[in-house]
Amino acid sequence: MLGDSVDMAGEETATPGPLVDSEDQQERIQARRLRIAARIEAKRREALGEDPSSVLEHKETPRRSYKQVEDSRQRLSKLVNDGTQLVTNIQVAADARETQRRAEEGELRRRRVEKIDNEAKSSFEKFEDITEKWLRSGERRIAQELWTLLNSQQQHCGQLIEEKNGLIGELQQELKRKDDQYVKDLKKQGEDISLLIERMEEQVRSLGKTYREELLQIEKAFEQERRELLSKNEKTWEQRTEQRREQELQGLMNRMKKVEEYEQQLKQLRVQDGEEYNMIKIKLETDVQILQQQLQQMKATYQLNQEKLEYNFQVLKKRDEENTITKSQQKRRITRLQDVLNNLKIKLEKQIKQYKEENQALTDDFKRIAEQYKELQKKMRQFAAVDAKKFHDIWVMNEEEMKQLVQKALEVDRIIHEQQLGLPWSAPDLWFMENIGPLVVKAKEQKTASMLAQEVMRVSGGSHDPVTPDDQEPSDPSQPFSPRTVKQILEVLCDESGFLIENKLVQLLSPLEKDERSLIRLDTIFGALQIEVEDDVYKLVDFFLKYRQQQGQPLQDDDLGPEESDKSHLQTSHPSELIHPNDVLRALKAFTMEVHHQREKPHLRLTGTEERDSSEDAAYWSTAAQVIPPSRLKVWDALESAMEKYYDVLTSRSQLITETSALRQQNTELRMLLHQYLNSKINAELEIPPTQILQVDMIHT
Repeated sequence: MLGDSVDMAGEETATPGPLVDSEDQQERIQARRLRIAARIEAKRREALGEDPSSVLEHKETPRRSYKQVEDSRQRLSKLVNDGTQLVTNIQVAADARETQRRAEEGELRRRRVEKIDNEAKSSFEKFEDITEKWLRSGERRIAQELWTLLNSQQQHCGQLIEEKNGLIGELQQELKRKDDQYVKDLKKQGEDISLLIERMEEQVRSLGKTYREELLQIEKAFEQERRELLSKNEKTWEQRTEQRREQELQGLMNRMKKVEEYEQQLKQLRVQDGEEYNMIKIKLETDVQILQQQLQQMKATYQLNQEKLEYNFQVLKKRDEENTITKSQQKRRITRLQDVLNNLKIKLEKQIKQYKEENQALTDDFKRIAEQYKELQKKMRQFAAVDAKKFHDIWVMNEEEMKQLVQKALEVDRIIHEQQLGLPWSAPDLWFMENIGPLVVKAKEQKTASMLAQEVMRVSGGSHDPVTPDDQEPSDPSQPFSPRTVKQILEVLCDESGFLIENKLVQLLSPLEKDERSLIRLDTIFGALQIEVEDDVYKLVDFFLKYRQQQGQPLQDDDLGPEESDKSHLQTSHPSELIHPNDVLRALKAFTMEVHHQREKPHLRLTGTEERDSSEDAAYWSTAAQVIPPSRLKVWDALESAMEKYYDVLTSRSQLITETSALRQQNTELRMLLHQYLNSKINAELEIPPTQILQVDMIHT
């Protein structure tokens, strides 16, 4: 057999691999697995930039180890099937003999019952005839007739007894034949069991030997495949190393060329900058001369404006005289209005008194509702505490149950690996077993508003640079706005919120640079607006960006300067589109009121407890549920299938043992019954005891 296995291993390259359209289910499964493995290998090689022809070569040539395993599996399956058929032939033959015996036994039983019934009918008729003659014997008065009748009756009774004894003899012979047949069946069953055990032992030895040989062939195939893969990978490594070396050399040469080009560009830039400097100097001198000419023009304009002011003064004197006349008229009007005012004051006092009474009533209602609200708050806090305790207790109860299930599953997995599979077992990471109670998720650490301002102020570009759509998108996906947008909003806020800064601080900040001065001003503004963390800053930026749209005031050209209005059509957008400086104070007031309203919301202060973060709960319970990985679950399924087969074998053996025990018990009962019949007192009362017949039969035998 070992020689045959070696020949098959040597000829495996010539035989084709498993086919998808094969009639064997296992061969179709193996073919699909090979095809999926080839696709995965092709994608991996394509991702690594390898030659696709190698993928085709790999796809056309199946792995040696896979083919050896498949051939070994088929040979072992055939060997197991042949051995199973050889072992089960004994049981098939025994079942056939038992079926034939039962059919013959049924026919004999039918004949025996028919014979007993016929004999019972005949005996009953004879017995009735004898009884009838005995009844009529009283009519006989002659002794000779009575003696003749007595002899006749005695002969009839003797015949009846002989028929009964004959039937008893036949039944005893049948019983003896059954005992002999039972002994022969026991011997035959013993021979069948011995033959069955012998074949099973031979099959086990053959399977063990074949398994060892096939395992040796598979190991040789794996070793050969490993040597081929190592050789192939070494060649690929050398080729890739040489290719990398050539690429690095080429990159170095390209870098040297770029350095030379950059040096030439620097020389050109120095010459160009020198020329531009001279041109700018000439232009600035020309601008100084133009400004001097404009100064002379402004002086002439001042003289002209002074003469206009004198003329306007004369005109105002005329208007003052007219105003005196108007004033006297207004005094008379004031007197009339004073009377109206007194009447209105009286009416106002009445309304004030009425409003005070209404205010007092509303105040009482407010106090009553406030007391009810405080009581409601107290109940809500109590309910929240009870709910939190109940949640904690339920969590702990479920967690204890989960931990017990996890320990039970791990213990089962350990027993399966160590006792059933004989493999070393290592415990997984059970970090969740140390947790007790609901999870506590740490809050995300946020930057302070001042730190965020320092970061965004380092961004290049001022508030007057155009804002493109790319600038409005944040570079960090976790941040809602880009640093440039935040910087522009903060600069507008710093320029338009000077009333929040003391004059002394303004004087102290004047010597500093613009960025440092802006940071200190923003720190003071943040303190006045109670802006502490970066989320508050992002809320302010979001509110300012939405304020103009909420107010329904689109940006007009009038909001921009003359030069900006001319350039607005050339830009995609302008910084003032974020929020106009004239709207900063109104937007800031609205933002302060909204933030104050949100901080004073009642539902935020109802329970007095922090809202629990449940984002990690699903992952926590999922980790506990997946403590046994899918690979081990597959091992469990395979072991369960094997155990079920083993249980079926044990069940069949148990049934056979039960049947054997039942037959032994029946045999014992029959022996005891036979012994009881032989030792019964009725045998001594019979003229011919059955024991004598049995002894005579045994002597003849």
